[in-house]
Amino acid sequence: MNAEHQTAIVTGASSGIGLGITQSLLERGYHVVGNSRSISKSKELKASGNLVLLDGDISKKETAVKVADAAIRHFGRIDLLVNSAGIYIPKPFTEYTPEDFEMMIGTNIAGYFFITQQAVTQMRKQKSGHIVSVSTVLTDQPLAGAPISLPVLTKSTIPAFSRALAMEYVADGIRVNTISPGVVDTPMHANDDHEFLKKLHPIPRLVQISEIVAALLYLESAPMVNGENIRIDGGAHAGAKW
Repeated sequence: MNAEHQTAIVTGASSGIGLGITQSLLERGYHVVGNSRSISKSKELKASGNLVLLDGDISKKETAVKVADAAIRHFGRIDLLVNSAGIYIPKPFTEYTPEDFEMMIGTNIAGYFFITQQAVTQMRKQKSGHIVSVSTVLTDQPLAGAPISLPVLTKSTIPAFSRALAMEYVADGIRVNTISPGVVDTPMHANDDHEFLKKLHPIPRLVQISEIVAALLYLESAPMVNGENIRIDGGAHAGAKW
């Protein structure tokens, strides 16, 4: 893959999946604009000639505009958008508060809606571009007894959204795909029972960030793959019992 002069935007870039993706893209020669609420304080990422760090709440349109403008101003284009920002609040359905609802709708839906609008606008001018959003396989295979209704409500929109955009903008040279992992070995699960979590996958281990990066790199190198949802879950979506 020739990444010379390719410019990527990564949301949720300060930790977990977004951080791993950002680091991998930089290693491969991409220019990157990384966003999170306080990414400028990151210990793992330092601004450079190839990396712009921009603080802000990606659920706000004004943040999305600033992020896209930074990519164009510094690097002249947007070739890849990775919508990695997301939050997960597990609660019994009847205990979710209006604040929980607004927070999850904000980050998990508005957080990719507004930045994707900005990216598509620029990609149409270029007649090329690729958008990859991170969802979860739990939208296809919920867990019995797991209180995840609100996360599923918000994350389940992503694959359908990607398919719709893939068809709407295919004539403009824009591809849109989704990556849906199972339980990922990230700081979000640092204090959870890993032995229990491993048993949730037919292949009994947690998904590694490197496997999500590998899926992204595959999608980047496969120009005929469009509107797809790559599931990384050890086969859970295929009907295996969790």
